[in-house]
Amino acid sequence: SGHVQLPPPQNVTLLSKDFDMILTWTPGEGSPPDVTYTVRYESQERMDKWIKVSHCKNIRSTSCNLTCVLPNFFVKVRARVKAVSGRFQSPWIESQFKEYYLDVELAPPVLNVNVKKNLIHVNASFPLATCVESFSWMYDLNLWEAGSEDKKQYESIFRKNTVTIDTTALRGNYCLSARSSFQSIDFKRSKFSQPVCVLLNHKG
Repeated sequence: SGHVQLPPPQNVTLLSKDFDMILTWTPGEGSPPDVTYTVRYESQERMDKWIKVSHCKNIRSTSCNLTCVLPNFFVKVRARVKAVSGRFQSPWIESQFKEYYLDVELAPPVLNVNVKKNLIHVNASFPLATCVESFSWMYDLNLWEAGSEDKKQYESIFRKNTVTIDTTALRGNYCLSARSSFQSIDFKRSKFSQPVCVLLNHKG
């Protein structure tokens, strides 16, 4: 038909990273420099109904964050993307299906450590999109003396809860690290955060 088609996006993948659900792809070989991409998604609740994603229409980026457009975190979805340039476009390329609840991958929390006399207050902030804050995210906390392998473990603390540690008997340099956790079908955990170290009961 002599109809010029753009090379379609490649490596189209729906994946979870750092609590988000993201569609990623790479430009098709020989794509023009002004190429943009448009994304739609479909939920297993309503097959063959491809839904537009307003923040991923004619974008230059090669990824689209779908976390907060998902209609249901307990239903599998897939997404598709096409390349557009001027009046030309590529065929749509579809991803595989993923479900947020089953497939979410966690990021480590960021620890906030507040040293008081004889106490440390520790809380964790999670890099979460607002739309997924209501899940029962938890964290595990480790405390150890710098240089020691012997870690005191505090497990399954709810995301918004503060841990108070009595430091009366502790002297020297102590480190804290945490990982996010979540009870799905199986137990999911992030890697541990970079340690935060504090000097306790230092007689200066």
